[in-house]
Amino acid sequence: MSNIDPASGYPAYDQSSAAGHSGGGQAAARRTALIICTIADIAAALLGLWIVLYLLDANQANAFVGFVHGAADWLSGWAQNIFTMDTEGLRIVLNYGLPAVVYLLIGHGIAGRINRA
Repeated sequence: MSNIDPASGYPAYDQSSAAGHSGGGQAAARRTALIICTIADIAAALLGLWIVLYLLDANQANAFVGFVHGAADWLSGWAQNIFTMDTEGLRIVLNYGLPAVVYLLIGHGIAGRINRA
């Protein structure tokens, strides 16, 4: 006995080709949303990594630490010195953590809107 019904979640073979085009647009929107989420996640990860490296007193002469610090400075340039604390570690956490949270909220918010459209 053969089952000619498509598996759950897959379109039937007799559907019109016009329905296939809307799926392509939806797939493109999902890819775009995924790209936006990925960029936001990478930006937040670099900022978070710099916070961790700073708090662990990483060797700033190291090339990798220098790269992460430079990227974090560039990503958080708009938020530098929003918080001026006497405690250097807390100042770093707040001045680099705020942009990380903002990038995550904005990136995932935009991606969510794209997915719903």
